[in-house]
Amino acid sequence: MSYTKPQKRIVTKEELEEFQHSTAYEDFIGYIERLNDSVKGCRIDSEIKTSPSVNKVIDLLEHLIKLRARIPPVENSLSRFGNPAFVTFYDKAAENLPELLKPIVEEDAILEVSTYLIESFGSRRRIDYGTGHEANFIAFLLCLEKLGVLTAEDLKATVLRIFVKYMDLMRDLQFSYWLEPAGSHGVWGLDDYHFLPFMFGSAQLIDHKYIRPKSIHDPDIIEQFSKSYMYLGCIAFINSVKNTATLRWHSPMLDDISAAKSWAKVNGGMIKMYKAEVMNKLPIMQHFMFGNLIHFEGGSVVEDNDDGCGHHHHQGVDEDVKDVYAMGQERPDCCGIPIPSAIAAAAAGQQRRPIPFD
Repeated sequence: MSYTKPQKRIVTKEELEEFQHSTAYEDFIGYIERLNDSVKGCRIDSEIKTSPSVNKVIDLLEHLIKLRARIPPVENSLSRFGNPAFVTFYDKAAENLPELLKPIVEEDAILEVSTYLIESFGSRRRIDYGTGHEANFIAFLLCLEKLGVLTAEDLKATVLRIFVKYMDLMRDLQFSYWLEPAGSHGVWGLDDYHFLPFMFGSAQLIDHKYIRPKSIHDPDIIEQFSKSYMYLGCIAFINSVKNTATLRWHSPMLDDISAAKSWAKVNGGMIKMYKAEVMNKLPIMQHFMFGNLIHFEGGSVVEDNDDGCGHHHHQGVDEDVKDVYAMGQERPDCCGIPIPSAIAAAAAGQQRRPIPFD
């Protein structure tokens, strides 16, 4: 099989709809659903078998965590937006990935596979992170499965060991470099950055004897079980950076979800929501890339036009004419005003300044 550098192919709503009826879409969603099913009723700290391939991917992520530790944030106390040192980390990681991937994948596939992995750390240009970047990490894992590096027997370890380690890396990057949330979903989002830990985490809690969806309001349960269940770990993270009010105030969607009767209901809703709010959103999916491993023949190859945000804004002839996007569509939300990191706001001290959507 030949390999190629993945490229963007989705620009218009019509191309997004074409993708949603493709085998590439079915492969990607099917893989997420299989990962989800594999961890139903399983704790992070349970003993599970890890294959040599799983351990190699974990070692790669550990290397990146150590790399982050060697690149401290630069003095940037006057700004609560992304720290420029992230660019240094990003470039060093991109430089090291070909060598780090050699023990994991065949050399010819490194360019294709590494493209997804480096994109999963966030945007180098905007120093932000969101669900689209998270989706790139799933694409990286799916490539490893298609290459036979990871197998069906590795699904549980892929979530509870590899994905959890990726979350460790991303929380480190978010805290260290104050990555901005990609987009301005505001309080109706689950988390400033992630979606999948809520899906996988709700799967973990299905049929739990004592922990119910409403248990997210119990500080003792969060403290005791946040290391064992991703969903509760996410609640602990949110509480740590948005500690001036209740979930009802700063995370009303999570508060609403806590009224669900069962974790099975929550998990089913998360899968539907991921399809609608991530896979069906043009501002997210226009950045998704396709190569030979995750192959989509539809749409049209898009050349990057670096305008600072990574979108392809078609300029009007008259400079006074408002930019339009994708043949008449409105400019994506993520091209509006930057949204400061809540982590940065929390780090500002006890006299925390209010930020939009906080």
